[in-house]
Parts: sequence; C-alpha cells; structure tokens
Amino acid sequence: MTDLLRVDEREVEISAMRAQGAGGQNVNKVSSAVHLRFDIGASSLPINVKARLLALRDSRITQEGVLVLKAQQYRSQEQNRADGLARLNALVQSVAQAPILRRPTKPTYGSRQRRLEGKAQRSITKTLRGKVRD
Repeated sequence: MTDLLRVDEREVEISAMRAQGAGGQNVNKVSSAVHLRFDIGASSLPINVKARLLALRDSRITQEGVLVLKAQQYRSQEQNRADGLARLNALVQSVAQAPILRRPTKPTYGSRQRRLEGKAQRSITKTLRGKVRD
C-alpha cells in the first residue's frame, strides 16, 4: 500500500469570494466561499501521479493543467478552506495508486460446457412451449 500523498498547502493558491445561492444577509456580505487553484505541472507530486491527474476527464482541470476547486458548503471561510483542501487531497489520493492492468484470459473448459448445457436446456424449454401436435 502506498503512503498517503498530501498536497502542500503552499502550492495551492486560495482566494475568498462571496458564495452563491440563497442564504440571506450573511451570504450577501461575507466572503465565505473559497476558490483553490492547484497547478498540477508545477507541484511537487510524483511524475506518474501528475500524469494520472492530468489524464482525468474532469471539467475542473483547465487546459493549462490547473485544478480549480470551489468550496462553499459551509458558512465560515475556514471550514470551506479545510473542505476544499480535503477534497483536493482526496482527488490526489484517488489517482495515487496505479490501476491494475487486466490480463485477458480464456474461459475454462468447464465454464464453456456449463454455458452450452444451459443453452441446450433453455432451447428444450422453449420448444416445449410450442403447439401440441398429434
């Protein structure tokens, strides 16, 4: 099992902004939402992890290789900041381990025989549903 990869907070550009949606007076006055910008290419992550991150088909990754996350779930800026960093680390963790390559195999002789027996039984069942002939 691999060690937990964590993104260094110094590599993440964090900016505060007003949250969207309903919320009354607080949401209209306080900058509680957080934008996190993480440059994948310039980060200190291992090269293979960078490649897998950039290969993700994720709309949050720009063509320049910058991952943009918006955190606005909570009312406080600190909670949104922590939530955004946790989501970023979870995304990095999801690609940290290389996927296992599937080696194609052939079905065994027994499985082929069982499949054919099942097909034959089904065929018999269906022929018995036909009209009765004298």
